Amino acid sequence: MNTEEAGLRRLRWRCRRGMRELDQLMLRYLDAGWPQADEAERAVFLRLLACEDDKLWRWFMGREQAADPELDALVRRILDLPH
Repeated sequence: MNTEEAGLRRLRWRCRRGMRELDQLMLRYLDAGWPQADEAERAVFLRLLACEDDKLWRWFMGREQAADPELDALVRRILDLPH
């Protein structure tokens, strides 16, 4: 296994949030958005992964908006990805 594959496996593990809906959203981005994302967007996704699940849940369900505009934009991008 090369370094890139190992990194992707670690990211896939970090996408598992313990809530099916969050898992699906994060993994959808990892599969559909990550491969073509530039370094800046990837860095924002890593910051998103570091957020607490309850915040993520409120952001993705539209109950709150992330104060950080980059995180908010990525949340909206993830929600717009095809299912």
